[in-house]
Amino acid sequence: METIVKTHVGAYGIIIKDDKIALVKKARGGYKGKLDLPGGGIEHTELPYETLEREIMEEAGIKISKYSLFDVTATNIKWEMEEDLFEDLHHIGILYLVETNDINLKSEADGLDSEGANWYLIKDLDKNKLSPFLEYALEKLGY
Repeated sequence: METIVKTHVGAYGIIIKDDKIALVKKARGGYKGKLDLPGGGIEHTELPYETLEREIMEEAGIKISKYSLFDVTATNIKWEMEEDLFEDLHHIGILYLVETNDINLKSEADGLDSEGANWYLIKDLDKNKLSPFLEYALEKLGY
């Protein structure tokens, strides 16, 4: 059994309107099948807010009208990438509160990490199906 140790830094958006939150369903990785905040990894030379804008457009198909830093957090997850190959991931998330004038989310998969974005009633979310960053953000916001 081999384990790859990795650190990943990403920017993620918290988009809430009328008690609903914009989320993506993860298509792969350690959070596969879970609901997550739209966002992703910071590319070489990118600033975190540039990552936020790019990733939200890629995953949710919407433009940001305003954003503010919410928090920076981290989690560790160990998951099986393939048979006998594990990843021990230290995942650092820069979380932003995001406002948008767009309400129509891109519901189709992005071909990479997301199976599509949708609005979800916050009160109806199943905590067992949430990514650690999403769960953390909702708790800190008082949901």
